[in-house]
Order: sequence, then structure tokens, then C-alpha cells
Amino acid sequence: MPHTLRLQRVLRAPPERVYRAFLEPAAMVKWLPPFGYTATVHEMDVRVGGGHRMSFTHFGTGHSHSFGGRYLELVPGERIRYTDRFDDTNLPGDMTCTIALRPVLCGTELTVVQEGVPDAIPAEMCHLGWQESLVQLAQLVEPEIPSP
Repeated sequence: MPHTLRLQRVLRAPPERVYRAFLEPAAMVKWLPPFGYTATVHEMDVRVGGGHRMSFTHFGTGHSHSFGGRYLELVPGERIRYTDRFDDTNLPGDMTCTIALRPVLCGTELTVVQEGVPDAIPAEMCHLGWQESLVQLAQLVEPEIPSP
């Protein structure tokens, strides 16, 4: 049976900045791949019904896996919902990922719910990958760098 993953994190950044990090290709390749991986965005049509495709490559082995899906819901600064499907037939089924952003006193409360994760991916490995990604997301969105 596919499983569901739930994560929560508070980031010291406004919801609008966190929202952008999920939708800009240059940002996504910087924070989304877990430690030890690089990413390539092949397509990103950010609109409801638009598609996205990317791949992660293991830096040590060069092994790559691709995935993509459709945007189901986009509420700026609040919510993103999209589907994902791996190209690998050993990882069947559609996953749905919901990103919820809520302003809090010190920044943004981020909640991630990923449903339909294939059995072949152990829940703890998926959870660890997301934790690593969220560390990198914080490093991208939290710095307050003055603009020139």
C-alpha cells in the first residue's frame, strides 16, 4: 500500500518567499534534491493544469531518476498542490503533494503532506530526504541579504 508522509517546519522567512522557492526552477534545483543529489528542471509551467518535470542525479554514482506531474492548486503565499509520478515503472502510481504556508510571528509555518508514496520507497528514507531538502530550503529563504 502507498503511504503518506507529513512534515512541518517553521522558517524565518515570509510566506511569499517560501512560496516562490517551490515554483522557481533556479530555486528548486538549489534546495529540493536531498544531500548528495543534483537536480535538473526539464519543464515548469506554473499554472493550474500546467506541468512540471525534473530529475535528481546521485552525485557519486551518476544514477538519475525522473518524475513529473501537474499543478492542481496554486494560492500565492498560502498553498500549492501538485501531482508527481516517477518515470520508473518500479515506482508506480501518482503521488499528491500539498504544501501549506501559514504566517506566524517569526516567519512561516510550512506543512508538507505527500500522499501515495510508492511502497518501494521506505517511509523513513522519504522522510529523511524531505528533512534534508527542508534544511536546504531554510538556507535559501531565511537569509536577509540587503539588495544593492
